[in-house]
Amino acid sequence: MQILHRFAGSIQGYLEQIPDPDLYRPDHCPLCQAQHPLIAWGFYSRSMVDLEFDDFIRVRRYLCVFCRRTVSLLPEFALPYLRFSISVISLFLVARLLEGRTLKAAAAAAYQPDMPYQRGQFWIRRFRAQAIALCVALVARTAAIAAATFVAKALHMLQAVGWIPAHRFLFTELRTHLLGWPGFLAPAGIPVKLRPAVVQT
Repeated sequence: MQILHRFAGSIQGYLEQIPDPDLYRPDHCPLCQAQHPLIAWGFYSRSMVDLEFDDFIRVRRYLCVFCRRTVSLLPEFALPYLRFSISVISLFLVARLLEGRTLKAAAAAAYQPDMPYQRGQFWIRRFRAQAIALCVALVARTAAIAAATFVAKALHMLQAVGWIPAHRFLFTELRTHLLGWPGFLAPAGIPVKLRPAVVQT
């Protein structure tokens, strides 16, 4: 399970702080709710692209001694299962969907001038599919904003709340992904596990 690392700062600052296992250690298990601090359980690496960063980061993992499951502390500037940071994606979506720039110009606004257009279309498609759900959820954080479409309304609401605070609220309180969970995950971001089919003779 992934929970958010309550870190505010640059990626460089995150990389300096993440070796300390006690700094953000969860005081209870979010899976079984055991009221006992989790134990440090190493890291995993994931690639990350931000405005001035393109490399791998380490994500801290913890283990619950009661249910024997691990919890990962995903930094707040990252989205689950996506390589690009919230800053990059938000700049692109605002430039393309609110300001009406071309795909190439929107990519340049997000500091990704060489980005393939398929990536931008992928973000747009997922955001459009998620727009109504975002509007409904974000009413808890800001007043609904009049706009011609749900896509524009969702973008204005995200701008009003702030993209990272909105991500923190959506992910922590509602287990909602800013761009919608990938198809191989259940609505709460949990891998789909199906039992094998039973063949009756």
